[in-house]
Amino acid sequence: MGKAGAPCSGSSGIVSFLTAVPCLSCKPQPVVERRMSDQGKGSASTAAGAPAPGSDTYKGWLFKWTNYLKGYQRRWFVLSNGLLSYYRTQAEMAHTCRGTINLATAHIDTEDACNIVLSSGGRTYHLKAGSEVERQRWVTALELAKARAIRMMHDQSDDSGDEEPTSQSDRSEIQGTLKTLASKLDDLSTCNDLIAKHGAALQRSLSELEALRLPLEGGEKIKAVNERATLFRITSNAMINACRDFLDLAETHSRRWQRALQYEREQRIHLEETIEQLAKQHNSLERAWREAPALASNTPATPAAPATPAGRQGERAAGGSERPLKGEASDEDEDTEYFDAMEDSPAFITVTAADHTQHRRSVSNISGASGGHANDWNQDDHASPTCNDSSGKELRRRRRSHIPDKPNYSLNLWSIMKNCIGKELSKIPMPVNFNEPLSMLQRLTEDLEYSELLDRAARCESSLEQLCYVAAFSVSSYSTTVHRTAKPFNPLLGETYELDRLEEQGYRSLCEQVSHHPPAAAHHVISRRGWTLWQEITIASKFRGKYLSIMPLGAIHLQFHSSGNHYVWRKVTSTVHNIIVGKLWIDQSGDIDIVNHRTKETCQLKFSPYSYFSRDVPRKVTGVVTDGDRQAHYILSGTWDDKIESAKIVQSSRGGGGSEGKQKTVYQTLSPKLLWKKYPLPENAENMYCFSALALTLNEAEDGVGPTDSRLRPDQRLMEAGRWDEANVEKQRLEEKQRAVRRRREAEASHTLEEESDCDSGGEYEAYRPRWFQRRKDSLTGEAMFMYKGGYWEAKERQDWNSCPEIF
Repeated sequence: MGKAGAPCSGSSGIVSFLTAVPCLSCKPQPVVERRMSDQGKGSASTAAGAPAPGSDTYKGWLFKWTNYLKGYQRRWFVLSNGLLSYYRTQAEMAHTCRGTINLATAHIDTEDACNIVLSSGGRTYHLKAGSEVERQRWVTALELAKARAIRMMHDQSDDSGDEEPTSQSDRSEIQGTLKTLASKLDDLSTCNDLIAKHGAALQRSLSELEALRLPLEGGEKIKAVNERATLFRITSNAMINACRDFLDLAETHSRRWQRALQYEREQRIHLEETIEQLAKQHNSLERAWREAPALASNTPATPAAPATPAGRQGERAAGGSERPLKGEASDEDEDTEYFDAMEDSPAFITVTAADHTQHRRSVSNISGASGGHANDWNQDDHASPTCNDSSGKELRRRRRSHIPDKPNYSLNLWSIMKNCIGKELSKIPMPVNFNEPLSMLQRLTEDLEYSELLDRAARCESSLEQLCYVAAFSVSSYSTTVHRTAKPFNPLLGETYELDRLEEQGYRSLCEQVSHHPPAAAHHVISRRGWTLWQEITIASKFRGKYLSIMPLGAIHLQFHSSGNHYVWRKVTSTVHNIIVGKLWIDQSGDIDIVNHRTKETCQLKFSPYSYFSRDVPRKVTGVVTDGDRQAHYILSGTWDDKIESAKIVQSSRGGGGSEGKQKTVYQTLSPKLLWKKYPLPENAENMYCFSALALTLNEAEDGVGPTDSRLRPDQRLMEAGRWDEANVEKQRLEEKQRAVRRRREAEASHTLEEESDCDSGGEYEAYRPRWFQRRKDSLTGEAMFMYKGGYWEAKERQDWNSCPEIF
């Protein structure tokens, strides 16, 4: 096979393979152990020692062929007791072995001056030594270890390891059987030698018989032939009897070997189940720690930080800072090298500069530099949703803080099928067991839970600092998804949802379902604190077997009134794991590019996908804020389920090479500042669908809302009250009503098109027009999207809802 070459620094002379294999009776040379530093990772030199007397232990570095993409990779090999094991580093010898080769059944071969080829168990291992001399040392050690392993197998049959873990008497019986089999094999070997000897003598006698001429001599020779033929027949019979005894004995004990093999298989299956159970318990402990109530904060306006995931990824230190995380290098041999940077790691390194000193602290990733303090998130900048607004007015009303507990309904096949009996397959409704008592429009409105970030951004004089807060706001919208795995209700066509927080938080929000196929919702928010937000979101999903990918399509626009800064960005992909088996969990991955179209400043955010083998903190988010000339000014870091920090860059330079020869930019920054931190969940949230404080108020009944508002949806209201069976019936009724309206609309469209075709008018019939939004072309992006055309809040003041469709 074609393989990439590894460095070879040895001499060019050819050393015979036979000279590398000493006589087995020769005494091995004394140990010469050489210690090599791990600094020279690119070097081909190895650290190895000659076999010690009475031992076949040998250690050193070799290059192992992995695949055509990465070629030869450096591994630490250990030869001991006839087994050749390899590790990624010397430190892995204590916990992780990458593979083991049994030399007793292996074939050792060489290709060139530096190569060693080992074939065992149907697999072939291609190894490369650093030099020809080093290769010869390894071949000598391997051949010697192989000879010893074969000799041990013949001398000590009890080392086979095929013992049945029953009683001591059974183990003794197996050992005795093995010795008997070995004795029968020796008998067969002896008979084979005798047959060969007598057969040769018989052949000679027959040859002499043919050459005879005298009758007297012929009689003597014939007598000798008969004697030798008799001896040959006796020996052959003895061999046949020995073979028959061997076969009978093997058949007698074949079932015992089968039982022993079956036991080993069961043990392996049990071990796999145990490992899987441990993984589930690890996941449960991680979730339990994360959901544990946080310690009470000293300042009432500062929310306590929720506990972060446990496990080998590390833990957060008290006071909002983080301890450096150390992960295990437990990747497979074909994965990324332990010494190389990970493929999805950030392309830069930060160096935190201490104030008024020359001391610098280096970190290997952004998370290590996130040492912000909780007092950065002060009362003035981080007001709780229940606090007074900036004018000091008291809240108009007290919002609810709890909803009825979630019923303990088991989600099984019967709970789904009992609602599908007698129905067409195309009309089978999904039960509310999969849902949470909120619509997709209300989930879209939840993006405003941390609207105070936009209030702070509106007060910023620097557009770059403002961009940092906008980036933190874009990340905060994902903070609730870590606990929320249930599906929201699909809105009906024409369904709306309003959220009037004008007196409490200074904004008004309106959503409308503007399309059903594909499902699309338009959203518009205006704040009297200096900003306006609008977006149109279309959901595209792909089921990939074990997980479901949800890709929100559409742009989010944010404009600040005083500066005129106009920001545009798009959402990342959400992935729902364990769709078929296991507990559902959601991950966010992808990139977000936030662009200020007025100043051309950008912020690039990277959501790192979760990996069990990654050494990074889970749910990590990193980003860089650059100006119009692509010069970096701020570094953003944190997690999308906890907090986001920013650090101002004071100096940047090109650093050392990373993976695949890429250079990383080294940023020297000031101490990080906390931009956003997640609110703790309300008490008893696990029994209330893990709703946040804002989500608990979204479905609260209010007077004066439009007749198409999601609060008035009956199936959603019944589910919130815990009446799931009635909610399923009502959900089916609403879906049938929506289908009937669509069929009627399609019939009207077809009839209108036929009339226009007869009149040759060439007109085009528009099937559906949203009530509060209309499609326009955005002047910045050039995309056509639904934008708010006005009139809703005026209609609410007049309570004039005559133009609204009757959908419930």
